[in-house]
Amino acid sequence: MHLKNPKDFWAGVMFAAIGIGFAVVVKVNEYPMGTAGRMGAGFFPFYLGLLLAILGVAIIIESLATEGGPVGKLAWKPLFWVLGAVVLFGLIAKIAGLMLSIVVLVGVAAFGGHEFKWKEALLLGVGLAVFCYFVFLYGLKLPFPVWPAFIEG
Repeated sequence: MHLKNPKDFWAGVMFAAIGIGFAVVVKVNEYPMGTAGRMGAGFFPFYLGLLLAILGVAIIIESLATEGGPVGKLAWKPLFWVLGAVVLFGLIAKIAGLMLSIVVLVGVAAFGGHEFKWKEALLLGVGLAVFCYFVFLYGLKLPFPVWPAFIEG
């Protein structure tokens, strides 16, 4: 079988597989689902996984009807920096607090791009930190430490 758009086809397969994987993990581990008004631990990852799987299938179908480029080589540098930033965020979030951790996350992940600019990364990090503060701490009232323990006292 000759694929007219292998790049989109394999991207769709990857999305569908990851989405189905999330949904299956939720069901196998029997996470409580809850309802839309009172979500359980499994609600968000399950339905987000289903949406990702549906998006993947749509991309696969679309790739069969359109022309596209070949699959390029794996971009190791962005993969390393973005995944490393997420791992670092997970390691320092409790110690450094949400605000500083998000700025560090964005700054480290920015090294994976073609053009790294400190000013842009810092502005994006601060903007994302402020947005997350209002969404997660003010809006959803989640108990995240905002600043490092030595600042909050």
